[in-house]
Amino acid sequence: MATHNQLGREGEDIAAHYFAQRHYTILFRNWRHSHYEIDIIATKKNKLHFIEVKTRSSNLFGHPEESVTKRKFRFLKQAADEFLYQHPEYRWIQYDILSIIQPQNKAPEFFLLEDVFL
Repeated sequence: MATHNQLGREGEDIAAHYFAQRHYTILFRNWRHSHYEIDIIATKKNKLHFIEVKTRSSNLFGHPEESVTKRKFRFLKQAADEFLYQHPEYRWIQYDILSIIQPQNKAPEFFLLEDVFL
């Protein structure tokens, strides 16, 4: 597995732990529809969260959240639309981005962007 794929998978594991510690209920990880994917779908206080996780080993080439483009966000929304079609019981939704910098042999740094809309 390529290093960036491994870092991404580790970042999603760290993110799941991060949200669980903050009393989110994780419903799905890597939920897929067609060629779209949502990294984490979770609930907290009657709100459904669609969470995009971005992980880098440093911010040398920019912050992780900067890699969420309008195109990527549009794909996230399309996947979320399908999820909501399949699960119409959710009324309140929110899009979030969790940015993680995971330096080698150091604790990760987190930056949560809540209620994002691009």
